Amino acid sequence: MLIRLAQPAELPYLQEIENASCEVFRDIGMPEIADDDPISLEALAEHEVWVAVGERGVPVAFIATGDVDGAAHIHQISVHPSHARQGIGAALIEHVRRTGRAVTLTTFRDVPWNGPYYERLGFRPVTGTSPGLAEIMSDEASRGLDPSTRLAMVLLPAQERA
Repeated sequence: MLIRLAQPAELPYLQEIENASCEVFRDIGMPEIADDDPISLEALAEHEVWVAVGERGVPVAFIATGDVDGAAHIHQISVHPSHARQGIGAALIEHVRRTGRAVTLTTFRDVPWNGPYYERLGFRPVTGTSPGLAEIMSDEASRGLDPSTRLAMVLLPAQERA
């Protein structure tokens, strides 16, 4: 699987990948997440966006990151359902982790493909959120996400995990 920087012309298609990947939230009684707008084109253009490219040279997944308090923060990661459960999301996270910086994200605490999944990849809950993570979580709450269901997590660089 090739991982490369997203091309500007691909950004609208990445929104389609996100929309498709969120459909699974309907199955667990969270239709509001499935119906939520994808990350905006403006936000995608502001972030560092990596894509995993499938056989036909078309992105099948993406990860959008940006600096938050010195860490590489994952603002969005989405894998098209036709390519789910193949390790593509983990490969994208590993690609970002190779920068040598801590990697952070916010996620649903108990959704199996969120908090528990990231924990299996080595992420740990953040104890005492940094100013940037606190701002992100406050913004999520203002958009209607229940803070009691959310979790900030960090994946430390390899040298700090030993």
